[in-house]
Amino acid sequence: MNEPLLRDLVPAVIGVLVRRGADFAAAEDAVQDALVEAVRVWPDDPPQDPKGWLVTVAWRKFLDAARADTSRRRREVRIEGEPMPGPVEAVDDTLQLYFLCAHPSLTPASSVALTLRAVGGLTTRQIAQAYLVPEATMAQRISRAKRTVSGVRFNQPGDVATVLRVLYLVFNEGYSGDVDLAAEAIRLTRQLAAKINHEEVAGLLALMLLHHARRPARTGPDGRLVPLAEQDRSLWNTRLIAEGVDVLQTALTRDRLGEFQAQAAIAALHADARTVEETDWVQIVEWYDELVRLTDSPVARLNRAVAVGEADGPRAGLAALAGLDPALPRHTAVAAYLHERDGDPVTAARLYAEAARSAPSLPERDHLTRQAARLNAQLRS
Repeated sequence: MNEPLLRDLVPAVIGVLVRRGADFAAAEDAVQDALVEAVRVWPDDPPQDPKGWLVTVAWRKFLDAARADTSRRRREVRIEGEPMPGPVEAVDDTLQLYFLCAHPSLTPASSVALTLRAVGGLTTRQIAQAYLVPEATMAQRISRAKRTVSGVRFNQPGDVATVLRVLYLVFNEGYSGDVDLAAEAIRLTRQLAAKINHEEVAGLLALMLLHHARRPARTGPDGRLVPLAEQDRSLWNTRLIAEGVDVLQTALTRDRLGEFQAQAAIAALHADARTVEETDWVQIVEWYDELVRLTDSPVARLNRAVAVGEADGPRAGLAALAGLDPALPRHTAVAAYLHERDGDPVTAARLYAEAARSAPSLPERDHLTRQAARLNAQLRS
């Protein structure tokens, strides 16, 4: 049973059904039913044309549901009978499906869930487990999302930037349940890159690959968070790094810089350093300058302050930090780090403890708590 192939075919099959006259919600339901049938039938009788098989079965499922639903009788008048056997339409609406799942009428959470279901081919249960919510809650979220976009036509223009933000949200969830969301986001971004020649799609793919390459070194054997400066770089995946750098370099040659390309360039500079001492912080600051210019993002400015502190000294970093809102997430943690670098362990210990209380995750809270404890122990000795 080739599960990856099944999931790769899902968006194209949904697209065929929609093009034939099914609305998106009904098409997605029919394709899910066809996938269940495929899991049952294919191990003993694999089809020669998997996509054609799925289209045929999903179309039958859709027609059965339409005929059984009396509220859809008028729609049945518009639906042609089952198409004659033969090759499936050559049109691939996968790209339009990405746009539909990232429609501006949807909330970010709904877009993520719908993308994983309709484009990624994950089950509702898998998505619910990944986001640590009850399956019924996720089913309702997906159903509402499908109803919201059911009237959107496939021929409407889509927004690539919104699709990329949705995929990046998926990537940043990491791993939970039995689904590796970071790997799934990379798969979906690869698929998108194969459908559209867009420099920021390539930039996001490069960024994901470069970040994912460091994943084995991010946590210690005991589950503790390991900061970038302390990571065992021999654990980094050099194959993913090489691929990410190659994808980025190709994107940059188009001379249409975007935020994901800038972030990927920063990640590439970190990946290029064999030791933390070899990190080219001056170049990293320059790329953060580009990122701030492109986005005016407070988070980019915060990360730039860290880079300035490494390139020009902690006092310069603290000066860059002074102009930012202290309520920014991780602002206090950055301030603690820069004060420690500046030789002020008392202030640093206090700020580490303060940052731990507002940390967004348990591993980060534990890390900051240990930093505060380490400095306090040094002060007592």
